[in-house]
Amino acid sequence: MTARSSLSFLLLLALTAWSALVLFTRFVAPGTALSFVAFFIILLVALTSTLTPVAYAISRVVLAKRAYRTTMRQSLREGMLLTFVAVLNLLLLVLHSWNIFTALVSLAAVVVLEILFLARK
Repeated sequence: MTARSSLSFLLLLALTAWSALVLFTRFVAPGTALSFVAFFIILLVALTSTLTPVAYAISRVVLAKRAYRTTMRQSLREGMLLTFVAVLNLLLLVLHSWNIFTALVSLAAVVVLEILFLARK
């Protein structure tokens, strides 16, 4: 799959996922655990499909003069890592366990993980 077709698929998926999230929050009451799980799964898909093209565009601009080219796989990984940080922090906030220290620790863990992935190249 080429980068152009991947980007167009992700943008279409992002539009669909954000629309589903808006409809879900409008019509489903947040009373049960299943509704929370469904909300966070839809949010996970929406954020991943939104952040992946953003990471791809930023990587193409920043790493334009580097020896290796930006790939969709790398951008998908970066988008998923940022999504997991956001969703983890939102889950901690819902559970009333969030503080700035846990946010910084989760962000630092993702940065270290990304450095390890890039060092493997």
